[in-house]
Amino acid sequence: MEILKWLDNSKIVAEYSVVEFKIFSKGFYIKINVQLIDSSELFIREYSDEKERNYSYHWQNKEKKLILRWDNSPYHPELITAPHHKHTPTGIEPTKETTLKEIIEVVANRLNQK
Repeated sequence: MEILKWLDNSKIVAEYSVVEFKIFSKGFYIKINVQLIDSSELFIREYSDEKERNYSYHWQNKEKKLILRWDNSPYHPELITAPHHKHTPTGIEPTKETTLKEIIEVVANRLNQK
């Protein structure tokens, strides 16, 4: 599965555990908890089938405070990237990052800036 390959190949992932995984004839649901090299955590939830895809990637620091969360819940139609958006400590913003691969790149860039 591509999601697990991205985690396996990422230099920022210390370890991860697949909490739930269900496979359907034309889709899947996966929930993963990821420990990153700086002790922050990334919680992954993704559902995908031939008609829809729902995701949430929640990144928090070791004190359990939100760094960023990306998702595609339909609650922010006013955003240019709706339903895709990200939650920041100061509010909700448009986002172009919608896949785990893109999220890992954003997180890696942030971690390398420290």
